[in-house]
Amino acid sequence: MATKAEIIDAVAGICDVSKAEAQRAVDAVFVTITDNLTRGEEVRLTGFGSFSVAQRSARSGRNPKTGETIQIKASKQPKFKPGSPLKEAVNTGKSKKAA
Repeated sequence: MATKAEIIDAVAGICDVSKAEAQRAVDAVFVTITDNLTRGEEVRLTGFGSFSVAQRSARSGRNPKTGETIQIKASKQPKFKPGSPLKEAVNTGKSKKAA
């Protein structure tokens, strides 16, 4: 598992920038994706995948502790659909190196 700090370190090394600059860049990407999803817009990263928001309708559920039936509110869920190059990289174990 890679943590955000490890991703920042990797970006700093690949782009030959300071960790502070890499952190600002990584944070900017996350904020931009979050802002677009908050507005209900899809985010497509060609070669990587797509982020979108799915609407989940209200439904009945069961409290596992008591067995009691409960109502679960409608909600929005972020979704990610990987692109073909990402799927291929995961299946072959080979990722493309950044330029």
